Amino acid sequence: MRTAESVRTAEPSRTAGLTETAAESARRERPALPSLTGARWWAAFAVFVLHALVFLPVYPFQKSELFRHIHEWIPMQLGAAGVTFFFVLSGFIIYWSFRPGMSVSAFYRRRVLKIYPTHLLAAAAFIVVASVPLHRAVVWVPNLLLVHTWVPKWTTVGGLNVPSWSLAAEMLFYLSFPLLLPLIMRIPTRRLLLAAGLLMLGIIALHTSYFLWVDGPKGIANAFAPRLVPGNASPYYELHASPAWFKQPDIPVSLSYWLSYTFPLSRLPEFFLGVLAARMVLEGRWRNTNLAWPLLALTVSYAATWVVPVNYKMSVLMLAPMTAVVATMAARDLAGIRGLNAHPRMVWLGNVSFAFYLIQFPVMVLVTRYLIGGKEFGILGWAGFSLLCLVVATAIAAVLYHWVDLPIMRNFARSKRDSRAKVQQSSRESPAA
Repeated sequence: MRTAESVRTAEPSRTAGLTETAAESARRERPALPSLTGARWWAAFAVFVLHALVFLPVYPFQKSELFRHIHEWIPMQLGAAGVTFFFVLSGFIIYWSFRPGMSVSAFYRRRVLKIYPTHLLAAAAFIVVASVPLHRAVVWVPNLLLVHTWVPKWTTVGGLNVPSWSLAAEMLFYLSFPLLLPLIMRIPTRRLLLAAGLLMLGIIALHTSYFLWVDGPKGIANAFAPRLVPGNASPYYELHASPAWFKQPDIPVSLSYWLSYTFPLSRLPEFFLGVLAARMVLEGRWRNTNLAWPLLALTVSYAATWVVPVNYKMSVLMLAPMTAVVATMAARDLAGIRGLNAHPRMVWLGNVSFAFYLIQFPVMVLVTRYLIGGKEFGILGWAGFSLLCLVVATAIAAVLYHWVDLPIMRNFARSKRDSRAKVQQSSRESPAA
């Protein structure tokens, strides 16, 4: 997942790439996109629903036929859809908010300050509530550095705070953006849609190669489920947070699944689909403001994930309609069409969604250890604990956003030149940027 921002900033020169001056860029401000900010909450909430179903070990509910039927309708690709949305949105907003006068080092500093403080606090919370063995560096060091998805072994043993896997991909996105932006800017406006289509075909070809030539499951079954332990009493730890999990020397992972889902290079094209979509909106190549058709296409593509192999379930099938949804929501904001996602409460939820995304699993581990473990519950117990986790995680996320993220971004993320310009212009940019 990433931390998209609703911002006001300047449009890059389409010919100068990174060379436009700050003074020139300040004269051409882009409007905020509140609908995209608000929509981030729904993506984070989709991830939460899937995680609550799988990562809250409420027994005997998780061993019941009722649970099996529920999980058939809420498979892993629901959470994966939220992550795919974040990756596309990341590319869109990074391009939208990038100022041509900004140096590459300033861009990197800003991205690191946006990601790492909240990530480190969530990781520290997980280490405490899960009693992670610090003497095993492979368990936690790769995760803290956000390099754990580059090696299959580290993806599982060193996964630590499970949702943070997506941040390793985000760090690659940020690293590559200033380097590849000049190439992106060379694409003529009239060929942006063609470029996006070719990129989409390349993504399909990549995942097809994984399916054909890499070891892994080839069937279409939604074979994602909690890992259960014997007995009807709820365990004190979900498997991914248990002491036994962190003691294992290695945990096998399907190579095709790793390449298709968590390997950063495989997800990089999704980010640049978002970048191309931002250019299309800004340059008038995407003017559609009717959200019904993109949402319908997204619904159909999500339904189709039930009948394709795992290599296509997690992102590929939903990418094109997801990109269309992001571009259409942005076009609606530019046209002054305000829907539910642009409501101030939704925008607030969107702003805290990054912290919520990261803190949800540590909260689930805490609730499991001290409230669920050793007891027996049915579906009402699971629903009650899920609601508790939702409320607690949202409250902690609000604290992290307002007391950690905002102060850091306000006080340390801007260069001295940016700070002087901001004082002269008045405070119009969202501090969530």
